[in-house]
Amino acid sequence: MVSITIRSLSKRFGDTVALDSVSLTIEPGEMFFLLGPSGCGKTTLLRHIAGFYTPDAGKVLFDARDVTFVPAHKRNTAMMFQSYALWPHMSVAQNVAFGLEQRKADPENIERRVGEALDMVRLRKQANRKINQLSGGQQQRVALARALVVRPDCLLLDEPLSNLDARLRLDMRTEIRRICKEFGLTTVYVTHDQKEALAIADRLAILDEGKVVQGGTPRQIYRFPFSTRVASFLGETNMIRGVIESEVGTDKLWAVKTDFGQFWGRLTEKNWEPTKGDRVTVCVRPEAMRLADYAGARNTISGKLNHYMYLGDTAQTVLSGAEGQEIRVTELHPTGRAPDSDTELFASSAPEDTLILRR
Repeated sequence: MVSITIRSLSKRFGDTVALDSVSLTIEPGEMFFLLGPSGCGKTTLLRHIAGFYTPDAGKVLFDARDVTFVPAHKRNTAMMFQSYALWPHMSVAQNVAFGLEQRKADPENIERRVGEALDMVRLRKQANRKINQLSGGQQQRVALARALVVRPDCLLLDEPLSNLDARLRLDMRTEIRRICKEFGLTTVYVTHDQKEALAIADRLAILDEGKVVQGGTPRQIYRFPFSTRVASFLGETNMIRGVIESEVGTDKLWAVKTDFGQFWGRLTEKNWEPTKGDRVTVCVRPEAMRLADYAGARNTISGKLNHYMYLGDTAQTVLSGAEGQEIRVTELHPTGRAPDSDTELFASSAPEDTLILRR
């Protein structure tokens, strides 16, 4: 296991700033996810860790060793690409052995380690098959075995599940976490899939325009986003504009005036003390809202039914409220019938589930 430290890493491609003084620390054996919109710098950062790019400024450290200018083949990292990059004319075993052969390992050692790697991904019986004889999920496992067979200090994964169907993605994300934890691999994982990150990451960092805008555990970032960009990127959310009225109660709650009425909520940004009249955004996750038969004194939205979607394990009710703004309410384990379209509906949230963010 190895720790990875990124210190003030910067990279430009022409006039485009890909990384803007990025700093991170990834602990030994940690599954660390890089998340963010397209073009935010996730893959560029991963390729700096792998040694494929040289930064304009900053450092990359493995434990206390500066590897910023160490070539990729001397870093003992393994990278798994989105396309898998498997050799179609080779068997499964030959594909897995390729990295060891390039390192001129002993033939007997290669055979033993290839067998061990195939056992890790449960493909020993498919060792002699050609790549085109495998399913997409099996090809993904071959790519993972090829990365693991060289016994890397860290494993780098770039959108590894994007080519799989929904069912296989669920299976393989669990399998990847099992393998990485069982063998103590420090893992850096790039993805667009928010649920994937929430499900298996130990910690994650949200990148935007080449900067880390927030880092922490999945629970911390989902429950306490520091900005509207983070809140809207990681999961679905309702955004309601308002202005600060005052601090209320003894639980560090603040009152916000909105077009829907007054909301009480909590601040998520550290060291921020808003003042009366500050423009803010009230953020409420759809699953934190509840349909009601009447309007409460505060934290309540009223509107007409815009759309209702039954999804099996959940149902989503979309209301058209003030000035036509859509508000989404997610019900877990829905058992009732769809709301009537011609009646006024109400949705409310608890103050502790209502976030107040800078606009």
